[in-house]
Amino acid sequence: FYRLNKLKQNKHLLAGKEYQLPIKIYTYNGKSIRSTLGIEDWDLAIRIQEYNNEMYKKGLRADVFTNSNILWVPHHELSCPAQALEVSDPEPQFIETPTGNFRTFSIFGSKYAYTPLKSSKLNGKVFYVVSGHGGPDPGAMSTRQGKKLCEDEYAYDVALRFCRLLIENGATAYMVTRDENDGIRDQSYLSCDTDETVWKNQVIPEMQKERLTQRSDIINTLSTGHSLSGDNEQLAIIIHVDSRSKSQKTDVFFYHHPDSPNSKTIADDILHAIREKYRRYQPGKDYQGTVKARDLHMLREVKIPAVYVELANIRNPGDQIRIVETRNRQLLAEWMLDAFLLKKK
Repeated sequence: FYRLNKLKQNKHLLAGKEYQLPIKIYTYNGKSIRSTLGIEDWDLAIRIQEYNNEMYKKGLRADVFTNSNILWVPHHELSCPAQALEVSDPEPQFIETPTGNFRTFSIFGSKYAYTPLKSSKLNGKVFYVVSGHGGPDPGAMSTRQGKKLCEDEYAYDVALRFCRLLIENGATAYMVTRDENDGIRDQSYLSCDTDETVWKNQVIPEMQKERLTQRSDIINTLSTGHSLSGDNEQLAIIIHVDSRSKSQKTDVFFYHHPDSPNSKTIADDILHAIREKYRRYQPGKDYQGTVKARDLHMLREVKIPAVYVELANIRNPGDQIRIVETRNRQLLAEWMLDAFLLKKK
């Protein structure tokens, strides 16, 4: 690494500067990449194969690896289990805890743990995703077809899906509220439980003020570390499910703090992204989402821009479909993501 980048030994790296990583050389066994490297990850083997083929097409390799039996493996594919970052602690903190293979995050559950990098559009951006309530507080509650609906479970599932999409597109993303047992769930009716924690397995307090302070403190500590490292594009997304009169149908709507114009701009961007989806896929429906200012704790006390998202009215039968149907929860996450992928710089 030092020789490739013409650095003196133990030279500090500079934020924002690009460096070249070494390529590992293996003798291909003539059977498969997985057996050559002693790995089981099919997607990893495919990436390595495509990399070698691309290097040959660009003229950087004299021959294909299946002929020469020389296999090139980018250093990070086998040696970097997750994107690590330095915060206020002296030891590295991982975005999520890897479960073995590269880009595998246990918080998303076994089915969705592997999170491929699909684009780098959100490189350099840091997100803190907070689903409302949890632990001793289920939030708003209702019933549907005899099944109990708890706000914290549905907000958490959408938050997980949104966080995973962020990571797929190169962002650094933290799940602040956490449930190590649940992961992303594809059932319509999500079981209510009380075992949620927050970042670093902290127990969620019973008192509301303590709960909110705990979460804002976590975000402020992490974001301060990122700011010191030069990460200036940071955002907190707080996801809830509202509770109103059973007869009142609502579209997805947003809150920002009255003294944060940046938060309002971001909330407007998400609203516009969702409105465009309605125009495309539900042309006969007029989207009625709103962006309003509110002096809420998580908008006021968090030191970085923060946006509060209300997904639906949990008591309205029509709104319930938006959160109960699995595909709709995924679309909510995808449509919110579009606001960041499509935003012009």
